[in-house]
Amino acid sequence: MDVSGWMAVASGVVVAAACGLRAFLPLLLLGLAARVGIVGLSREAAWLAGDHALIALAIATALELAADKVPVVDHALDAIGFVLRPAAAWFAAFALLQDWPSPWGQLAALALAGAAVGVQVAKAKLRLGSTALTAGHGNPVLSTIEDVTALLLSAAALLVPLLAVVLLVVIVLAVRRRRRAATS
Repeated sequence: MDVSGWMAVASGVVVAAACGLRAFLPLLLLGLAARVGIVGLSREAAWLAGDHALIALAIATALELAADKVPVVDHALDAIGFVLRPAAAWFAAFALLQDWPSPWGQLAALALAGAAVGVQVAKAKLRLGSTALTAGHGNPVLSTIEDVTALLLSAAALLVPLLAVVLLVVIVLAVRRRRRAATS
């Protein structure tokens, strides 16, 4: 595999993780990046850079970001997200792994969808803890942090994939350290 193939893998890993936080924002950024020529997409996913897809993703992103700030609605979104976010992660990774032969690209994308589930589970646990401690009042703050994290991870994954992988590892280690400190 050449350098561009490894960059696609790095991008796919980080975008899939970002999909574990937000389903539509990473796909919107992926479509925009493909539209301006920053990344290439598989032939089957080229429609993601089209006008209709970008408009639909922009609307879906705005709705997801806004609805996630509303107590109770945020938990309903998380329930829907257990299906939607891994599907978005699979599609984003598949779109980026354009040079992988079949079935390897699809299988790698499926594994990355599993990573999105892991991010989703960690996020849901954090939200449940926040709800218990703050009666839901802290959830909009967490939601905003998740928005910014998904945005930064997605942008970094598309612009500087290797740096994005480092950023993702740092975030995972920080969350683990914080969780261990909280349980001690």
